[in-house]
Amino acid sequence: MSNFLSLPFLHLSTESSIFGFSFCHLSFYIFISIKIHLNSDKYTALGKRTVYNTIYLSIYHSTFIFIYLYIYLSQHIHYLSIYCVTFIFIYLSIYLSIYLSQYIHYLSIYLSQHIHYLSIASHSYLSIYLSIYLSKHIHYLSIYLLHHIHIYLSIYLSIYQSHSLSIYLSIYLSITAHSLSIYLSIYQSHSLSIYLSIYLSQHIHYLSIYLSIYLSIYLSVAT
Repeated sequence: MSNFLSLPFLHLSTESSIFGFSFCHLSFYIFISIKIHLNSDKYTALGKRTVYNTIYLSIYHSTFIFIYLYIYLSQHIHYLSIYCVTFIFIYLSIYLSIYLSQYIHYLSIYLSQHIHYLSIASHSYLSIYLSIYLSKHIHYLSIYLLHHIHIYLSIYLSIYQSHSLSIYLSIYLSITAHSLSIYLSIYQSHSLSIYLSIYLSQHIHYLSIYLSIYLSIYLSVAT
């Protein structure tokens, strides 16, 4: 009977000690979170969410320690208390998981939007910069190639024209010289033949006159 009466006092002392330990644990986490909050110069919404998550996690940790120690030390208590503790543990774990998943979901959406905008801005800036850079270099390259192609073509055409002109002039001069030589040879031979025929005809005429006179004199003397 004395043992039975002493069990509630043991239960109350154990529960109060566990509650005090959990309260100290929770106060320690809250104190650290408030200290971090007061020492930060720039505190964004993400930092506030971190403090809130730290407070909820401290409650979660302290509740978990409380439930674990309570179940471990109160093995002789009624099964209903174990059921209630398990239900509280499941309820807190589900609530905290839903709460944290919502904040993580919002954070992921927020970061994905900013990363998407950042990627679009970076892509636009990079495309504009590359287009300007490539257009400048292509412009310089086109001017450079045009200049070199112009020089190369002018040199090539000058060489080709000079070579073609020299061949044409050599052929033309050779044909002209050949024609001129033929013409001069024909002209000279024709002139020479005419001159010789005239010269010879004159001399033959003189010779015939001389022979006729000589023959007439000879015949007169002979008779």
